[in-house]
Amino acid sequence: MIKNKISGAGVATLALIGGAIAFPAPVQTATLQRTQMSDNNFQLAQSTVNTATLESQVFSQINQYRASLGLPALARNSTIDNQARIHSQNMANGQVAFGHDGFGARIQAIAVTIPYRAAAENVAYNQGYRDPATQAVQGWLRSSGHLANIKGNYNLTGVGVAVNSRGAVYFTQIFILKR
Repeated sequence: MIKNKISGAGVATLALIGGAIAFPAPVQTATLQRTQMSDNNFQLAQSTVNTATLESQVFSQINQYRASLGLPALARNSTIDNQARIHSQNMANGQVAFGHDGFGARIQAIAVTIPYRAAAENVAYNQGYRDPATQAVQGWLRSSGHLANIKGNYNLTGVGVAVNSRGAVYFTQIFILKR
């Protein structure tokens, strides 16, 4: 895990879990109970964080980076978004540890509607930054495993963002190569 602390006017933290996780197509699939997250706004100490905006920013920045390398853009998919959101929310509220636990189950839930050949996931969290989406993306771009996922042979993606009561912002991006 990479942790950067920056001091100055305030303290900011960025954390990433290292290593790429990629799975080939599953042998079998399972259906998970789906949880819909309806409210995209969280009130944080006199400021509002719009998680839908942060998700869009991550998606846009990743595609801008891919375009700069001549790679095709990823298409955003609501089924993948939902699994990414659930994971970010579970990390934010402490139901699961920060990391990739349950990745296989998330991919199996996606595979119910999207047959795939490969899948990968990036996660990050940060706190205290004015632009948390850019901090997460820049951290991923500086990490070889995360960068491999971003540059990988994928065509679909989903992004989920959640904020906990202490103001930490959790990010999950799932990458899929559809069959």
